[in-house]
Amino acid sequence: MIERIWSGKSWLYILLLPLSILYGLITAVRLIGYKTGLFRSWKAPVPVVIVGNLTAGGNGKTPVVIWLVESLISEGYRVGVVSRGYGGKSNHYPLVLDGNSTTELAGDEPVLIYHRTKVPVAVAPKRSEAIKALLDKNQLDVIITDDGLQHYALQRDYEIVVIDGQRRFGNGWWLPAGPMRETTCRLKSVNALITNGGQPHNNEIAMSLEGDVAINLLSGETRPVTQLSAVVAMAGIGHPPRFFASLQSKGLTLLSVHAFSDHQPYEQQQLSSLTKSNECLLMTEKDAVKCQPFAQANWWYLPVNVELEKNGSQTILSEIKNIISDNKKTCL
Repeated sequence: MIERIWSGKSWLYILLLPLSILYGLITAVRLIGYKTGLFRSWKAPVPVVIVGNLTAGGNGKTPVVIWLVESLISEGYRVGVVSRGYGGKSNHYPLVLDGNSTTELAGDEPVLIYHRTKVPVAVAPKRSEAIKALLDKNQLDVIITDDGLQHYALQRDYEIVVIDGQRRFGNGWWLPAGPMRETTCRLKSVNALITNGGQPHNNEIAMSLEGDVAINLLSGETRPVTQLSAVVAMAGIGHPPRFFASLQSKGLTLLSVHAFSDHQPYEQQQLSSLTKSNECLLMTEKDAVKCQPFAQANWWYLPVNVELEKNGSQTILSEIKNIISDNKKTCL
């Protein structure tokens, strides 16, 4: 229902407009407060790069964070990542992740980033506390923030906004009548726009998510995803239909699909009941990090990697490297 409301296919959004207007007013007051210095913000001693979005729901920002981290590491930079840790319920913050960190404590996206990239990762509601915790233990050249475009208590040096190329900005209204956290005017002040799928508009960098090799959660076996048979697909991400459509575009015939809420925790029996003994349960990597402790032999996941239009990706990396270089010169 919420997808229909946010996409403009249902008139029910009208009932939510008073709340949306209030949300917009609060957002505007906060932004003005930080711009004028009424509210205090914190400047990190190393450059901070924000990867965020204007809308609620999955746009593909976490894969962009992973791409950016891996790209900078390949050129010799020391990178750390901070996140709010949505879905996690730690008894203390900041929480610096290690090999024993669970999604129940840290949230699924930070754990995914940590295992994929092996870089220092910390979570905290106040991103400044997470950054301080990383810098206390690590010599870093740059911090990447997974989400946090609207977290103005943290000053930033570079902003990347990821746009869902198919859903775009829905009906254009603020939450809860629409998907917007801020208006599209905010796009004029960011450094880079990346469009996940669909047709990119002017000044937007085309992005796609590519993945063809499935991995078994229990054994670690790899197999071309097209070689899996009797597949049942599940996804607990911001926009599950994107995952299901990508599988079908590869030629897979899905016996059934099961969409769960973003950041939803799972139980073994809950997922085991989705398949019969001769069927494969195929999920996203974000789901897999939550299911690893009770994985079954017929459970597989499909990791994906970001593919960006070459000139756009080179521009982003070049601009960020220049910021890092300038910061190092200033600190000498």
